[in-house]
Amino acid sequence: MTKRLEGRLALITGASRGLGAAVAKRFAAEGAHVILTARTVGGLEEIDDEIRKAGGKATLAPMDLFEPDNIDRMAASIHERFGKLDILVSAAAQLGVLTPTHHLDQKTWDRTLHLNLTVNQRLIRAYDPLLRLSPSGRAIFVTCQVASQPKAFWSVYAASKAGLESLVKCYQLEVQKTALGIHLIDPGPLTTNLRAEAYPGEEKGTHPYPDDPAITDLFVDHAAAPSLQ
Repeated sequence: MTKRLEGRLALITGASRGLGAAVAKRFAAEGAHVILTARTVGGLEEIDDEIRKAGGKATLAPMDLFEPDNIDRMAASIHERFGKLDILVSAAAQLGVLTPTHHLDQKTWDRTLHLNLTVNQRLIRAYDPLLRLSPSGRAIFVTCQVASQPKAFWSVYAASKAGLESLVKCYQLEVQKTALGIHLIDPGPLTTNLRAEAYPGEEKGTHPYPDDPAITDLFVDHAAAPSLQ
């Protein structure tokens, strides 16, 4: 069977668990060499072990996205070692706190906006040149329904995802005459730690798990889509 991402190099943030881990394992199974990034080294090592046992290729790259210069340093390292990047998947995110807007503390606001929005701008700035060195560079960002349908008490998460959608849509327009493919994916509700944090009373397994093929297919389809140029 032909592997749809054979020979491609993919960087995945938030790859130690949840959606990021599921996408990393699926991409590796489809032939990609995946660069796994997250703060949790132990989690990354577990995913790396799973990928290698299945015959895949992975590189561990622990990275704290709250340290501003780490993204640029990682881009420089990838350029030096590989010369390009074919696929970027930004899967790292945090919920923040579900609370009335006027009760939000500044630290929660700043950290949630930083990880869910500002980090993505920095990823675009750092990795756009590497994606352009690929014959079919692809960048995939993860959004959700609350970005366009806000709910009470979700202000910081909703604002961060709404901002992300606007950021990515602007980027899409800016590169539409190039070979780059820029995508937003809303996978819908998933059984993840973030979901459990938002809905602690919800029975586990109510929604699909991130490694459900119907979910990971979305990411493979966008990553493997042919260039329009």
